[in-house]
This record gives sequence, C-alpha cells and structure tokens, in this order.
Amino acid sequence: MAEKEELLTMSRSRKLERRYVERAEIILLSDQGLSMDNIVEQTGLSKPVVNKWRQRFRQLGIDGLKDAPRSGKPRTITPEQQATVIDKACSKPDGGYTNWSQKRIADEVGISQSKVFQILKQADLKPHKIDYWCGKSKDPEFEEKMTKIVGLYMAPPENALVICVDEKTQIQALDRTQPELPLKSGAPKRQTATYKRNGTVSLIAALAVHSGEITAKTMKSNNAENFLKFLKALDRKYRNKKLHIIADNLSIHKHKDVQSWLAGKRKIQLHFTPTYSSWLNQVEIWFNILTKDVVKGGIWQSSEQLASQLMEYVKTYNNTRAKPFRWTYTGDALRIS
Repeated sequence: MAEKEELLTMSRSRKLERRYVERAEIILLSDQGLSMDNIVEQTGLSKPVVNKWRQRFRQLGIDGLKDAPRSGKPRTITPEQQATVIDKACSKPDGGYTNWSQKRIADEVGISQSKVFQILKQADLKPHKIDYWCGKSKDPEFEEKMTKIVGLYMAPPENALVICVDEKTQIQALDRTQPELPLKSGAPKRQTATYKRNGTVSLIAALAVHSGEITAKTMKSNNAENFLKFLKALDRKYRNKKLHIIADNLSIHKHKDVQSWLAGKRKIQLHFTPTYSSWLNQVEIWFNILTKDVVKGGIWQSSEQLASQLMEYVKTYNNTRAKPFRWTYTGDALRIS
C-alpha cells in the first residue's frame, strides 16, 4: 500500500524529472491490469522501455525505477592538476590581467570550472577577493609616537584639550547632465552616469576628541598658509586651554612658518602620527561619516554651493550628533604632562 502511495506521488510530481514520472505511470497502469499494448498506447513509450521498467520493478521494487550506476571509470583530477590550479591562483596571471578567474584557470589547466571551484574551496583560496590591512609602519619611532597619541586619547592631561586635525582635499562639486529621479516604491533614487565638474573644495577640520565637537573651514587650496591660519583660529577658540594637536606627517604641517609660530606658543603641542599611520588620527573617522552623509551621491551646481552645504552639515552635526568616539586600546597609556 505504501509502495502504491509513493508511486502515485511520483506520477503527480512536478518537481521530479520526466523520466521518473513515466516509470511510475508504467507501474501504476500495469497494476491496473492493462496490457503491454495499452500501456504503450497511453504513455507513448516503446515496448522495450515499458518492459524494462516492469521487469526492474518486479525485481527491486521502487529502487528498481532509479537509474543504474553507469559503467566506466569516473573522471578524476590528478595531483598535478590540483597543484597547477593552486599555483596559478596564488600567482599573477600574464596578458595584462591582475587577477585569475575560475574560468580562466579552468581553461589553462584543461578541466571544468566546477572542478577548479572544488579545488580552490578545499584549499580555502579565493583569488577573486582582496582584503586590505594596515601595513606595518617603517617609522623607527612608531611605538613611541603611537603610545603617546593613544595615551592622549585614554588619559588626557588636566586642563588640556586633545584635538585631531586633518584636511579632506579635492572634494568634487559634481552635477548630473539630467535631473535626478527621486526615490519611489520599487525603484531607488536614480542619477545619470554622466556628470559635469563644477570645481573642487578642500576642507580642514578639527575634532575635539573628548567632546566630539567639529571645527571646520573650507578652502580653495591646501597649503601651509591655510594650515597655519587654522591653527591660529583654534588658538583663539580655545584661548584658556592647553592644546595637544594630532596631525599626520604632511609636509605643510611641518613647514618652517608653522614651526616658527608654534615655537612661541607654549600652550600648543603638535604630535605627529607615525609614518603610514594616519588611521591613528580620529578625525579620519569623522571624514568617513562626512563622506557617507554628504559627499556620496551629492549634486552641486557650483563649488560655492558645495562649500555652503559642508559648513551647514558641520553645524548640524555639532548640534545633534557630536559625541566622543569610543576608542578601544588594550595596552598601557603613556601620560603626557
């Protein structure tokens, strides 16, 4: 009874391959007492086919309706081919390519792409992916500089402010060649791929580490003169505080005019991040937020319009979102006096 129910299920299935449905129909019609000729007439199959599956069912039951294992040795991948696949995936390809695709590896080795996939999966290799990491700084004073900066973050001196300063340069005021199509149900906001350049704006910004407040100014060019003007503005804004200012190793930050002015300012101390370690500067976190909130996907008809929006965003950020970033560090903090 159970066998007949299974045959009925097979014969009505829309997911099974057609050949299995036909085999179930043969057995069911045979069970009804139909002759060979009648079954052939109803199914449209040949007599040898009908006879074959009736015989297989009598011998093996439901299992007899499955395909028998095919003769012949299955295709195998040799150790040499496996080694070649791995070697190619780990090397740079010729012909101007930067990376290997599974299809090109398969063509080179002479095996199927699915086999290449299996070999790479087993070896846990992903030649189509790239991860980025912070390379080791070559600065011989890396440990000392890094510890000082993190020490300022974790344990700032009394009556002092820690301020991170940097520039975001060449922000492009892009306009689109056709009007933007607004977001609607079932469709994202749409812009033309073609655009017009309406100039650029550079932004210099300072993050007060322990309050999250942003001080910023737009400028046409990034040079030592503008950097010095910005330092003087910070000096006036935080008149009664000692300032520890963190900046990267850009040459304009070390310009002789900047150094000369700082020499007469005992309350301001400039700290440079180690070489290739600007990620230690917390204002870079804010620049990433700015890019997502303002720059990405923006449309401006002039550089002045872009500059105005940047400063409006700074004001909004300070009024609604400014707060310290959570800086995690497991080492010992070096206190700065």
